[in-house]
This record gives sequence, C-alpha cells and structure tokens, in this order.
Amino acid sequence: MKYAMLPTPWEETLHALDAAGHERVALDDAEVLIFNGGPDDFPQPLPPSVGLVQVPFAGVDHLLDVMRDTTARWSNAAGLYDATVAESTIGLLLAQLHAHKRVGTSWSNRADVEAHTSFLFEDKTVAVVGAGGIGKRLIRMLAGFGPRIIAVNRSGSPVEGADETFATADIERVWPAADYFVALAPLTEQTHQLFDAAAFRAMPDHAVVINVGRGPLVDTEALVEALREGQIAGAGLDVTDPEPLPDGHPLWEMPNVVITPHLANPPYSVRRRIGVHTVGVIERFAAGEALPTEVNIEAGY
Repeated sequence: MKYAMLPTPWEETLHALDAAGHERVALDDAEVLIFNGGPDDFPQPLPPSVGLVQVPFAGVDHLLDVMRDTTARWSNAAGLYDATVAESTIGLLLAQLHAHKRVGTSWSNRADVEAHTSFLFEDKTVAVVGAGGIGKRLIRMLAGFGPRIIAVNRSGSPVEGADETFATADIERVWPAADYFVALAPLTEQTHQLFDAAAFRAMPDHAVVINVGRGPLVDTEALVEALREGQIAGAGLDVTDPEPLPDGHPLWEMPNVVITPHLANPPYSVRRRIGVHTVGVIERFAAGEALPTEVNIEAGY
C-alpha cells in the first residue's frame, strides 16, 4: 500500500515498510499515515485517501480530539513496549524499596539506608492498577519475587497470574489492601488523578507508588503532600504531571522519590519496532479484518 510518515520519518520504520513492499508517497496520495507527532503537527484536513493512521504510542489520550475529526481507522502501539516498561517498573520499584537514592558516597549512612529498605518477598502485596498488556507482562516478571498480586482492570475480569482482580470502579477496596501500587491504566476521564489525596490517605503508611503509565493518573500536589506528611513511604516515577517536571520541583529533592525522565519506552526501541508492527496492521487493514491494536475512540484507548 502507499504510505506517508509524518512529521518525522524514521529510517528504521521506513526500511521495514519498504522491505515489505509498501511504497512511500506524498501524503495526498497515501492510503496509510504513520504519525509520530503531537496534535499541533497533525495534517488537517486529512486527505480522504488515508484510511488508516498508525501511531507509535500506546497511550493516545493526547490525540483523541484529532481522532474525532477524522473518518480514518486508528491503530496504536499497544503491546510493543510491554517488556521495556515492565522491566523499568521493576527497576523503579527495587530502587525505591532498596533506598538507592539514600545511598551516598560514604559507608556512614548505612543505618539510614537500612532503616528505609524493604523487600518484595517479605509477604508483600503489589497492586497493578491497569492490568492490560504491560500489566500482565509485569505480573509475570514479578512472579519470581513472590509477592501477592492484585490486578485492577476496567471489567474486573480475572487476570492470569493475579491472586485477586478488582474492577476500576471498586478501586477504593484496593488502596488499603496492598503495599506497593503500580499505575498503568490508560488515561481517561475515569482514571484522571485516580491516585488522589483520598487514595493516599487510604493506603498503608509504608506504601510505595510507582507511575509508569501516564502522568495525570497521579494528582501531583496530593502526592507531594502525602510524602511530606508520611501518609505513604515513597514513589518511583517515569512519568509526571506536569512533564517534564520542572527543575526545583519538590519531588526532585525528596529522598524517598526516584524519578526517571520518561525512559521506560526508549526512542530507539520505538523506531525499531513500530515498522514491523505497522506492516502487520496494514495486512489486516488491506484484508478488511479487525486490527489488533485498533483505537476505541469513545473508550479513549
């Protein structure tokens, strides 16, 4: 099929499509658009020849308004980053539990580090809030550490590997029931600031919150307050609200907060994988079949 890639062509992606026999053309002649920009970069109006738009993002909340203005089918990148994000989650969780930020350049702070160290295998419970593809991969990775797992998804349907599953609507039952919480839910009206002041108050005071999903899943002001007041013990963040997190923000200075600058799905991995993924999506699209990662615009993901 004829395709265009905007606003930034990625060589790795182009190579995968060209190798599969697809032809790169100008947007006006394209049947497929691979779009890797933000809302302000999107070509409007979209040429009527474009029936499919593929994006290299798992979360598409920032593009929903654009999507509603088109008649094309949209495909996201759900599943492409399951392994990298799940591994990054474990890295943040262990860094927080093992008090890595408190480790200095002297042996003399050993007592402080030891006082703030805990372990996953010590009869702990991890709540995976958003047990989709990444969450399920994380649950499999966590199995080797031996914690009890609570999964949270939209429907409450059982999740393989989880000891218990709750629907998002019943999230209040989860806050007091776990030790560590991982935010992985898609960002929707229902999940915006799901981790709010009330949630932090309901958690045990040794709780640790990890956000590798979307920044606005967590109420940042409420998080800062909860950490300052000792309502929870710590946080590990790969995404923040606002993002980037400004220099001088209180979260940067807190000894019980570990932050990585949105690195859980690194760009080199995105560029390499999205081309192969798009080839498979195009095959389904051309055959008139259901797309494996088609966006449900009304649901928001």
